[in-house]
Amino acid sequence: MAKGVNKVFLLGNVGKDPEIRSTAGGMTVASFSLATADRQKDAQGNWADKTEWHNIVCFQRTAEIVRDYVKKGSQILIEGKIQTRSWDDKTSGEKKYKTEILCNELTLLGGKSEGGSAPGGYSKSSSNTASFDQRTPASQSDYADVGITDDDIPF
Repeated sequence: MAKGVNKVFLLGNVGKDPEIRSTAGGMTVASFSLATADRQKDAQGNWADKTEWHNIVCFQRTAEIVRDYVKKGSQILIEGKIQTRSWDDKTSGEKKYKTEILCNELTLLGGKSEGGSAPGGYSKSSSNTASFDQRTPASQSDYADVGITDDDIPF
């Protein structure tokens, strides 16, 4: 019997520049908000966009990629899992909760259509995407077809 599945895919735009910090052990952590939109009909039958905001947290190499390439307005695809943390507020003593998406994989979308080149001047495919998997390093041979040397790749 399966224990359960906790998997999330989100496609949206970054709400503000990511916050980058390091843990006491030296691990890089990136936090940012991601907006996703859903189109629904309102009471009058008109289409209206409903925006949902998600708290995203990335670690290690993925956090470094976020630091270097993600900014407010960037369109990205996130694959991760949902986690809810709780703590006691020091001032009020109330129990506080925060639901976050822990990022396992990040794909940068957009590129030239957003007024510049693809992130870092390269793309993984002709659709101007670059994918960064938290679990497995990207293969440098993925970029051989665009004439990039090992020195041009930031990871």
